Amino acid sequence: MKNSIKVQRAIHDMTQADLAEKIGVSRQTINAMEKNKYVPSTVLSLKIAKLFKVPVEDIFFLEDSD
Repeated sequence: MKNSIKVQRAIHDMTQADLAEKIGVSRQTINAMEKNKYVPSTVLSLKIAKLFKVPVEDIFFLEDSD
């Protein structure tokens, strides 16, 4: 699964640490998600989408291999 977290952070002028603090995870977790090394839980995905005020599908999307 790919994501556009880094793009959304840039739009909202947020660092990885800012986002991590707002959703209650570590900066390393945000980094791993952005590098597609960690797939977040449904709850975490929804928190991110709510924070950025976009549908979850605008941030997370499946690849053909998923």
